[in-house]
Amino acid sequence: MRTHSLALLVFTVLGLSACSRPEAPSEPIRAVKLATVSASGLTARQEMAGEVRARQETRMGFRVGGKLVQRPAEVGQRVKAGQLLAQLDASDLALASEAAKAQATAALTQRDLAEADLKRFTDLKAKGFVSGAEIERRQANMDAAEASLKQARAQSAVQGNQAGYTRLLADADGVVVAVDAEVGQVVSAGAPVVRIARDGARDVVFSVPESQLAQVSQGLEAQVRLWAAAEAGPGGYLTGVVREVAASADPATRTYQVKLALPADAAVPLGATAYVSFAQVQGAAVDVIKLPTSALMRGSATDKTNSAVWVFDAASGTVQSRPVQVAGVDGNQVVIASGLKVGEEVVTAGVHVLSPGQKVTRFAAAAQ
Repeated sequence: MRTHSLALLVFTVLGLSACSRPEAPSEPIRAVKLATVSASGLTARQEMAGEVRARQETRMGFRVGGKLVQRPAEVGQRVKAGQLLAQLDASDLALASEAAKAQATAALTQRDLAEADLKRFTDLKAKGFVSGAEIERRQANMDAAEASLKQARAQSAVQGNQAGYTRLLADADGVVVAVDAEVGQVVSAGAPVVRIARDGARDVVFSVPESQLAQVSQGLEAQVRLWAAAEAGPGGYLTGVVREVAASADPATRTYQVKLALPADAAVPLGATAYVSFAQVQGAAVDVIKLPTSALMRGSATDKTNSAVWVFDAASGTVQSRPVQVAGVDGNQVVIASGLKVGEEVVTAGVHVLSPGQKVTRFAAAAQ
């Protein structure tokens, strides 16, 4: 009996020990990279985006109307002066030119008849067979025929020129940047068909808000930063000069268009994106708190309302989450508007694997 009771007691103890939960392992102490919060200078530099354009862009159009039968020019094509860009159907104008030539021939015949008639009556007057009044009438007929001949010849020349106007030729070397008509379309006289950016000087065209218009004037120098800065000078910038400021605002955007002349030797491609900044509109340097973007969690450099950082407490060796307000971006760093004080330490690497109150150990420290 005693042996049975002892065995039952042993099995009961073993069963209770098997049902008990094992002790949870202690949370590991992570090594984190810390940075000491400090204030550094930030210069507000405002840039305005623009586009590189040719200083002279010609909207080429026909001097006569008609049906477009040919347009060899295409966007992006380089053309030479005198090269054919487009052509109209010239059949009607050719017929009109032939009609004008025929009228000129008829007028010449009428002039010759009037001249012969005047000569004959002049001889008769010398013999006393006609009066002076007859000579005056014949002279008037002769003058009218001469005037009609000049008019017919001029009209014939005009019609001949119009027949030649059916060929649209490039008037300078350049690049086709736009086409506004297709083959088969009937175009009117003067309507743009092809737009050519002439070779030569280049401008950066951009818009300035009304609040900054007073700070921009002709002759003012500005720095130009190209998106593709292969052609930029030292420091990646070109120096340009304001060449033209619009006299009135754009009705849609209420901004003023500004044209900035680039250096003559700047081989900048047409349509390239350029950023323009003026020294007059740069703000003074101010001290701000900047942190690496890797220090942010629950947000990003563009999320200014839902960002936080881990602040290290040296006394307890733990980290606590603290919300911060992001003011903007400066290169690879974010500018903190509020939430931190100078001298505090924050975690700059591994922020997404920490938890509030977790103990950490210092991996490295770097001043910011």
